Amino acid sequence: MYLATPKRKSTHAILVLHSWWGLNPFFHRLCDRFAEVGFVALGADLYNGKVANTAAGAQKLRRKITATRKEPAYKYLIRMIDDLQQVAGVDAVGVVGFSMGGHWAFWLAQQTDLPIVATVTFYAARNGDFSKSRASFLAHFADRDDWVSDAVIKKLERNLSQAGRAFTFHSYPGTSHWFFEEDRKRAYDPNAAALAWQRTTAFLKQHLSG
Repeated sequence: MYLATPKRKSTHAILVLHSWWGLNPFFHRLCDRFAEVGFVALGADLYNGKVANTAAGAQKLRRKITATRKEPAYKYLIRMIDDLQQVAGVDAVGVVGFSMGGHWAFWLAQQTDLPIVATVTFYAARNGDFSKSRASFLAHFADRDDWVSDAVIKKLERNLSQAGRAFTFHSYPGTSHWFFEEDRKRAYDPNAAALAWQRTTAFLKQHLSG
């Protein structure tokens, strides 16, 4: 894991879930950025220290995600949430997930016994039963995404609406999957990333203020 803490004590605590590349330097820097604006940010490591630089390598790590840890991924993430609460001294936390990590973020938000009040996802969708979720949702989608279909997004929107959850979806014109991650040179869009960052921090501060 990677922990970044602000200079002053904060009640804004978030769990950061990396994309299928692993907890690489980009996600370390991202946790640091969150700390700079007042968040306690804990980056979970689903690959136990391993990272990938190619899609083939990332697929291999994702397939072996259970084998890289001594405990199931879902138990590890729940433990990370508990650790985050202890470190920050808070009752409620937020989760920020990217692609594969966003898929996990939606799953975590459905677990009724977890203290998640805010969920932010980037180019990710996952359906299920959100009727007992405590979270509000902010989702950032790419304009052209081979990994997340419009049909899946519409179904997620219906599920959240039927569950009575507060949610906001944003689509960024001209972008593709990975547009927020600056180390993905072909996909990175600095303007869209800056706007998504502004929206994300404002949303988290609003919902974690208590």
